[in-house]
Amino acid sequence: MSPADRRLAPRRKPRQVRAELTRERILTAAAHVFSEFGYSAGTTNRIAEHARISIGSLYQYFPNKDAILAELLVRHIDRGAWTGAQELDLAPGTLTEAVRSLVRDAIDHHRDDPQLLRIMIEEAPISSELVEAIDRHGQARVSQVRDVLARHPDVRVRDLDVAAELVVGTVELNTHKLMATPHPIPVDRLETQLVAMITRYLRGDQ
Repeated sequence: MSPADRRLAPRRKPRQVRAELTRERILTAAAHVFSEFGYSAGTTNRIAEHARISIGSLYQYFPNKDAILAELLVRHIDRGAWTGAQELDLAPGTLTEAVRSLVRDAIDHHRDDPQLLRIMIEEAPISSELVEAIDRHGQARVSQVRDVLARHPDVRVRDLDVAAELVVGTVELNTHKLMATPHPIPVDRLETQLVAMITRYLRGDQ
């Protein structure tokens, strides 16, 4: 483990329910504090106060606020599968709705707290755990999308491997960027334009 990774690594991995609950309280409190006060003013003292624990207890779990923010970002990225992908209607004429399901899933994951999302993007330090989470999430997401593309009769692109990578990258990067701006594009407009752009690409429209 590099010095940077040691600085960002949690100090204590919970083995008991009580310890896990305390760790969750710290992370929940940190998300609230960062959103309310910003990252610079979101001190570990404020986080501990909001979590209703002593600062010493906080330091048993995380060495500093950078480590807390890094853990919040890892959790944000490593968020599981595309909800509803297995229930999609893949009949002819439904490609737009399949793409809409993917876009909405990404938007729903990013819309709860734009301020915290912006802080995670701008302030979170890079760690090996974060890189692994990005890779793990990306591979799972791309695999899901490729499977849908392979089964949908309206998809005309030939290179499904590249197409899945492009679709996932387009949705994830633009959703991150546009939902985290101080004056974000209205969600309905973001969804409409992303769905239209990706659907035309997959259909091979000129």
